[in-house]
Amino acid sequence: MRDAPACSRPEFYLADEPSQSRTLPCDPDSVATARRLVVAVLARWGMSQDAVERAELVVSELATNAIRHARTGGASIRVTVTHLGEDRVQLAVTDLDPRPLKRRQAGPDDEGGRGLDLVAALSVGWGCDRRHWGKRVWAELAA
Repeated sequence: MRDAPACSRPEFYLADEPSQSRTLPCDPDSVATARRLVVAVLARWGMSQDAVERAELVVSELATNAIRHARTGGASIRVTVTHLGEDRVQLAVTDLDPRPLKRRQAGPDDEGGRGLDLVAALSVGWGCDRRHWGKRVWAELAA
């Protein structure tokens, strides 16, 4: 008797909704998962390869900042991808730290501190919405 072929399950179940989100552990490994989620969602929505690559970079920065600076003590972050229209998407990362977002001015020899500059350069707009339980940092991209 032959073994049945292994069925590969998709990493994400993507509903036919204009917004997709996932809660991920506040762990550096979640940055890669956030990127894979964005790629899967934007591919499903038929976005251009250029838009997908920019979105990967943006969500990487947003998720990294949330994990590195939010100090949520092992809690989680929430990654949301929202289809705003034919050629626009919003990426958002929510964390449980109510402290306001701080955009630093990186010096020429600094190894970090340029993430939000990159987000600003790759997006048509970005911002931070404070919540009573944390904050939501978002960026809007055009295809």
